[in-house]
Amino acid sequence: MHSPDTDSNVRRPGLRAAVVMRREYIGNQWQPWRWNLSDVVPNEAAFGDKPRLLIKDEQQECWLHPNFLVELSLGDAEGYYLNVTTDHPCFWVVWRMEEEALLADEPLAVPQIVTLSYHDAGRWLDAQENVEQVAAPAEVVFWLKDFVAQHHVLEPKRRQRPQSFKSLQDRFGSPARVSTDKFRGGGGRG
Repeated sequence: MHSPDTDSNVRRPGLRAAVVMRREYIGNQWQPWRWNLSDVVPNEAAFGDKPRLLIKDEQQECWLHPNFLVELSLGDAEGYYLNVTTDHPCFWVVWRMEEEALLADEPLAVPQIVTLSYHDAGRWLDAQENVEQVAAPAEVVFWLKDFVAQHHVLEPKRRQRPQSFKSLQDRFGSPARVSTDKFRGGGGRG
């Protein structure tokens, strides 16, 4: 990836990315083709501003969607923290099928948003959007880790209050009784 934007006109740290969507032949009688996210790559001026077809044959079709701004927000530092502390930090892409796409003969999968926030991805998934992920390159992960180190504050663990107000239950969920009587010797009370 190219280095993130440092232009003084940019209010929040960000980088420009392009999304590659892939339509692949799966041969299912009800759905012969399916769309999925193929990659998120550094945006280049040569890509232009409009989506374009990269590859088309009988097995696949790949479309490049350029010029997405991936911004970092101070208010979502925890979402970025959750991303960079996983084994595989990633980009998430929200995409939708567009029936009226003038660029293709069939409906086209069009990316809407690209993010590095775990929280954003979760909200879109909750809204039942198409959200897919792809691994973020090392330079993006380092950039994101630097942002997290500067802006994320871990909340201190709160001490759990004693549970003395709760009624006791045995292992079967029935109310339990506690006695302070002492038992001595062969089963008798005394």
